[in-house]
Amino acid sequence: METKEYIESGILELYVYGSLTESESEEVAAMAKKHPEINAEIIAIEKSVVALSSSFSPFQSAENYAKIKEKLNLKAPEVIPMAPKKNWSQYIGWAAAILLLVGIGFQYNQLEQTNNQVVNATIEKSKIEKERNELVLEKTAIETTLAVIKDENNIVVALGGQTVAPESSAKVYWNKETQKVYVDASGLPEPPKGMVYQVWALKLNPLTPTSIGLLDNFDKNDQRFFAVNNTGDAQAFGITLEPAGGSLTPTMEQLYTLGKV
Repeated sequence: METKEYIESGILELYVYGSLTESESEEVAAMAKKHPEINAEIIAIEKSVVALSSSFSPFQSAENYAKIKEKLNLKAPEVIPMAPKKNWSQYIGWAAAILLLVGIGFQYNQLEQTNNQVVNATIEKSKIEKERNELVLEKTAIETTLAVIKDENNIVVALGGQTVAPESSAKVYWNKETQKVYVDASGLPEPPKGMVYQVWALKLNPLTPTSIGLLDNFDKNDQRFFAVNNTGDAQAFGITLEPAGGSLTPTMEQLYTLGKV
């Protein structure tokens, strides 16, 4: 308690009146000894009491004054307990902590959204890049097909459907100078699972078949245009349906197309 508050509390008047307990009086005496302003206030109160008593009964002795005071039975004024001041700094601290947590949560949420956007953008970029590469490959395949078809040095051999698949057809593009051979298999049905088309270069007398390649990944080749191995002096070309991996000799019962040069 500050000196001013201590003086204004009324305890000094009670001290002068002698209404305090022994311990309380000792406390006031200690405070008066420690603080000159409190000691001066006590002296001032004592002078006021003496002056007041003299004005009412100037001829009364100190002994009579003490008796009168005892009869008056002066009581200490009621002390109204003061509620302690609220520690607003504590509430402010809690509020700041809550705001900080809310801010951290918001920033974390924003960070998660940003991370998700980055991941989605990366996935989308990979998807676009994959589609771009596929388009490039498809464009290259189309350009190759067109180049082969337009090449006047190529001999075009038409292969007609046979007994097992009369509706089937194919074309062989053969450049005798480069010995490169391409097969247009767009007229063939998709082979059953576990089966593959095998291309044969044939000599007719005597009949001598030579495998020049398999039409692998038939379902993934949108153009149905395949490059096969080089050939020698072929007199005909045939395509048979064989087990996956191909056969050493053609399965004649599965001869889908055949055509002479």
